[in-house]
Amino acid sequence: MSANRRPLSPHLQVYRPQLTSVLSIFHRFTGIALSVGTLLLVYWLAAAAAGPDTFNSAQNFVGSWFGILLLFGWSVALFYHLCNGIRHLFWDAGYGFELPQAYASGWAVVIATGVLTLLSWIVGLIVL
Repeated sequence: MSANRRPLSPHLQVYRPQLTSVLSIFHRFTGIALSVGTLLLVYWLAAAAAGPDTFNSAQNFVGSWFGILLLFGWSVALFYHLCNGIRHLFWDAGYGFELPQAYASGWAVVIATGVLTLLSWIVGLIVL
């Protein structure tokens, strides 16, 4: 018996990535990123409970360029996951399955993610 050399379906060599598949993969990725990013929040809260010296070192890390980059990525993941989750709720109710609606809601999720992320960071900078 010879080995079957055909690609498994669906496979990246056969199918071109579509907006819906990319957003689905990104939804899973942002769920993982939110879980991992929450560890940073727990570290910061535990440091606040541990005392001023521990909190200062945690605050220095979170306030560094790398910490701010992590927080920005976490906020992007949070808003994307939120907006795409709302999109999925509409799908669960049976709305938005037609291809034009699926693409329109997908782009709306991407745009809303950008707007909400930028708004939250701008407001955060103004308040600080």
